[in-house]
This record gives sequence, C-alpha cells and structure tokens, in this order.
Amino acid sequence: MLPSAARRAASVGSGPIRDVSMQLLPPLPLYRRLLRVHRKQLPNEMRLMGDLYIKDEFRRHRSTDNPLHIVGFLAQWKTYLDELERQQPGMREGKPLDNALLDKLSSEQIGQLHELMTATKEIYASDGDLTAPPDAPRPMSGDGGDSSNAAGKR
Repeated sequence: MLPSAARRAASVGSGPIRDVSMQLLPPLPLYRRLLRVHRKQLPNEMRLMGDLYIKDEFRRHRSTDNPLHIVGFLAQWKTYLDELERQQPGMREGKPLDNALLDKLSSEQIGQLHELMTATKEIYASDGDLTAPPDAPRPMSGDGGDSSNAAGKR
C-alpha cells in the first residue's frame, strides 16, 4: 500500500470512519502483528491457512487508492487482530454473524459461507478426537430463506 494512500486514509473527514482510523495500525505493522498472533494462537493447520489468507488479502489490496476502502480494510483486520489477542491460546471463540451483516452479503458470499460451514462440520465429523461443538450452526436452507441461524468463526 502506498504511503500517500495511508496518509489520505488518515485524513478522511469526520464520522465513524474517522473514529475507527484513530485506532488503526499502519498496514505493515498490522500485517506483522497478524502473522505473529497466528503463530502464537492458532494450531498449525489453521495457522497455515490463515497466514496464506492474510498474505493474499494484503497483496490484493496493496494497490488500492480509495481511502474509504483502505480504512475499511484496515479496520476489519484490526478488529480480527483484537479478537485473536483477547482469546487464550488454543481456545477458539465463535460468535453469530450479525443479521445486518448477513443482509449485506451477496448470494455468492452466502454460498461461500455455507460451504465453509459444511467443510468445518466435515472436519469435526471426520476427526475421531473432535466432536462438533454443541452450539454448531445448523445448515442454511438452499433457498436463501432464514439466514439468522448462520454462525461465523474466525
């Protein structure tokens, strides 16, 4: 990400985005802290997948010039970092997805979320030592109906 873009993002007007940018980290320190917290907090399999995802996302957004996109990108990753740092190593916390967020998702994104949920359940079911958590989300209906029972885990 260009330094001038980061400066422009920090100078965006007042409002909620300005409030969020006060607590944002610059891209490179945020990137390093994310990889560091993955190393400390996540099991190897999750760490490998998470590290690849972080590297890919930061690479894709490196050339973004829109200050609002930059601030939103950094804010979401900072929120993820804060959640991981708050958790104890080895203890994964999940939380239900907010209905307002689910309403903003496209049908393709909802499909991807469903595939992720299905793959996660298969991993729990295929491993003899692990059992599906009691609060595991039920599959979403394919017709795009009630999506309030979907839960997301980072």
